[in-house]
Amino acid sequence: VTVLYYNPNIDDEMEYEKRKAEQIRLLEQTGWADFIDCDHDKQVFEEMAKGLENEPERGARCYRCYELRLEKTARVAKENGFAWFCTTLSLSPYKNADWLNEIGQKLGGRYELNYLVSDFKKKGGYHRSIELSNEYGLYRQDFCGCRFSKR
Repeated sequence: VTVLYYNPNIDDEMEYEKRKAEQIRLLEQTGWADFIDCDHDKQVFEEMAKGLENEPERGARCYRCYELRLEKTARVAKENGFAWFCTTLSLSPYKNADWLNEIGQKLGGRYELNYLVSDFKKKGGYHRSIELSNEYGLYRQDFCGCRFSKR
């Protein structure tokens, strides 16, 4: 398993670095996965969000953000010779797993990869994530990271 850290949506540099450091710390502590770090290119997110600034949370802007992030994930997976890709975003009760799966399957076809259809919050997954966060002393953010979700 390899974790791709790609979050151009995170507006604040300190927040971005804090989340990345937590991811690295967890992976170093557990050895659960390898880690690929992508650049923090906020401008890519801002360009994607143009014209969608007034969309409600969980609306069209979020759908486009899912596409942006999953596209990068699929591209990096293909470049690195992986056969599968997925996203942990479906763990959040605030993220639309149906949209994520729709986008992931579409991109899987485009990049000739398998997409792991998932809704990790189901079957107690979200509650298990809280337990694991407590067990490992992880920082849990209360917003997605984009400047719009801070509203």
